[in-house]
Amino acid sequence: MSQLLRTPLYAAHQALQARLVPFGGWEMPLHYTSIVEEHQSVRHRAGMFDISHMGRLWISGTEATALLEWVYSNSVATLQPGQVRYGLICNENGGVKDDVLLYRLPEPAETIPSMPVSDNTLSQNFTYLLVVNAANREKIRAWLEQHRQGREVVIADGTMATAMVAVQGPQAVSFCQTLTETPLTDLRYYFCRYADFRGSRCLVSRTGYTGEDGLEWIMPADSAMSLWQELLRLGLTPCGLGARDTLRLEAAMPLYGHELTEEIDAFQAGLDWAVKWQHKDFLGRQALLRRRQDSHLPRRVGLVLAGRRIAREQCRVWHGEQEVGWISSGTFSPTLNKSIALAYVAPPCTAVGTRLEVEIRQQRQPAEVVALPFYSRRRSSCG
Repeated sequence: MSQLLRTPLYAAHQALQARLVPFGGWEMPLHYTSIVEEHQSVRHRAGMFDISHMGRLWISGTEATALLEWVYSNSVATLQPGQVRYGLICNENGGVKDDVLLYRLPEPAETIPSMPVSDNTLSQNFTYLLVVNAANREKIRAWLEQHRQGREVVIADGTMATAMVAVQGPQAVSFCQTLTETPLTDLRYYFCRYADFRGSRCLVSRTGYTGEDGLEWIMPADSAMSLWQELLRLGLTPCGLGARDTLRLEAAMPLYGHELTEEIDAFQAGLDWAVKWQHKDFLGRQALLRRRQDSHLPRRVGLVLAGRRIAREQCRVWHGEQEVGWISSGTFSPTLNKSIALAYVAPPCTAVGTRLEVEIRQQRQPAEVVALPFYSRRRSSCG
């Protein structure tokens, strides 16, 4: 087994006595105090996450847009400078190689040229940034290289030279604004801009994976500890992978390897909005459209279970005496005080209100299909 990678904030996690676990090839904090406490801090105030394990691929060149249009399910050419967009990278069969965020980086005129920058990817004028899941970084880098086909494109992996910190919660933006004179409160959802933090250029985006408002910071690796310590000084709660998972599950956000795989497609996952199949051609499009017409493929739904037992990944789902699907993720929701799960079930069982059963340790628990997301900051109840 290869040695686990460590983020620039590893020493900070040790100092806080975090429980560290392997995740996507990295040694990452699962929690610092308790998952529920960290979860609630994000829902009610603000929490911070080290997400430096996420892959960061910087892309430029005269044919960068053409390459990305070919491998990416969403629209690339319509991105404005400073805009961020969610989309998928599909394989030839329509399955998902990864779900990613694509940044159209701010124009050079919007940068801070006088700022000393220790990381090349933040100092050069790249056009795009692709943020990919940690375990898929090398796979997606190789996929881009494979499909360049002579195009004039530069791809730089800036993961190790940078760090990434997410600050999430209803007070996250106001806390972050105290760290920089660069305006952040007017930053629109799914947009980014360069910001100055103690003489280092950072890229700050109004994005997140919790269902709350917040910002994600990308900075040179040697600036990460200063940012982290300043957030601690302000009283933010450090949060680990455990709370990140319960938060994203309440918000019904897919996790690669669970709700998305190379065998599951965007339409099954309910991500039609991230596929511009009517407006452009892209790798895997034809196979994806064939799969879209297949009425037998299972579809993603949300379930609320009776009782407090947790439906774990791969638990079987039943409708009467017929097995109709499986659980992809499950947890006990700290916000809703209910057992919730994401599942893939046969299309006849996807209607809201459908009564199903989940098999947990050879016992079936009643469950009901509900509308997704389970939680949103505008609608904080199930179904």
